[in-house]
Amino acid sequence: MSQQPTPDEIRRAPKVLLHDHLDGGLRAETIVDLARESGYDRLPTNDAANLREWFQEASDSGSLVRYLETFDHTVGVMQSRESLVRVAAECAEDLAADGVVYAEVRYAPEQHTTTGLSLDQVVEAVLEGFRQGSAGRGIKVGTLLTAMRHQARSMEIAELAVRYRDVGVVGFDIAGAEAGYPPTRHLDAFEYLQRENAHFTIHAGEAFGLPSIWQAIQWCGADRLGHGVRIIDDITVAGDGSAKLGRLAAYVRDKRIPLEMCPTSNLQTGAAASIAEHPIGLLRRLHFRVTVNTDNRLMSRTSVSEEFAKLVEAFGYGWDDLQWFTVNAMKSAFIPFDERLALINGVIKPGFAQLKWQS
Repeated sequence: MSQQPTPDEIRRAPKVLLHDHLDGGLRAETIVDLARESGYDRLPTNDAANLREWFQEASDSGSLVRYLETFDHTVGVMQSRESLVRVAAECAEDLAADGVVYAEVRYAPEQHTTTGLSLDQVVEAVLEGFRQGSAGRGIKVGTLLTAMRHQARSMEIAELAVRYRDVGVVGFDIAGAEAGYPPTRHLDAFEYLQRENAHFTIHAGEAFGLPSIWQAIQWCGADRLGHGVRIIDDITVAGDGSAKLGRLAAYVRDKRIPLEMCPTSNLQTGAAASIAEHPIGLLRRLHFRVTVNTDNRLMSRTSVSEEFAKLVEAFGYGWDDLQWFTVNAMKSAFIPFDERLALINGVIKPGFAQLKWQS
């Protein structure tokens, strides 16, 4: 029994994904197709291979302006019912091909209405795409509806999430620039969701530090933290490797608040210098509720399997570590308890056991 899982073995393992943006995971070929069909003429190149390179280079540039420009192009070609159905279906297919058995994929409905689709039509198109793409592929996909923190539509999107909660929308999210746009600006939406017994996650502690995490949890009541990587600022590590947790870090660990970590993406946005120096290593050692995610598969040219492979290489993780991350994610999903348990005990643990003893 080898302890170091190979990339191919990791691909075959049943995985769970909680933090993945629909508009950050398109196939380059699809962007070219959709641009041609819709008359979108602002792509930097119409060659799919060159476009794939451009997306990664722009995302690696260290410039937030260039990074955000990449989304102008993906969102630009996602403005019709047909394009949304296709992108969502291909997303489910690509995740299933990577061995993902449960995924929560997020997007902001308000960004897909420029040619006249209503918010409801956007949501229904994406749900239809996920239905088509996941059929017969051994994957279940739930969607998270995202509100943009610099806009004023969070209440509307929260109501939309509640309206579609029984047909595939499993929760709500808030995203966009953290600095200057604290989550407390959207307190009415979070309080409404809590009254409706609805689930939500908040992008916090990625670019901005501990105040962002503190507000997301203590003011807004977030179930999970999108990224949450800056919680490391509240942990002091001594020379002998022992760690002292501040009050906020201790609270996050004690309450088992899930951290939706996206290692490769964090390198691109400057939240970490390298995978080996990424806080995920320390947070795993301290038993925080850490999960491993992709964020934007196109921009980071990544998959859940590739994120895992990078962690195996950087930290020497074995099957038990990868199963721990995966079970953490499944425990933290926004679907009913019995469904989570069925996937953990019926799919994830047996799948890892088989790989572990075959390898």
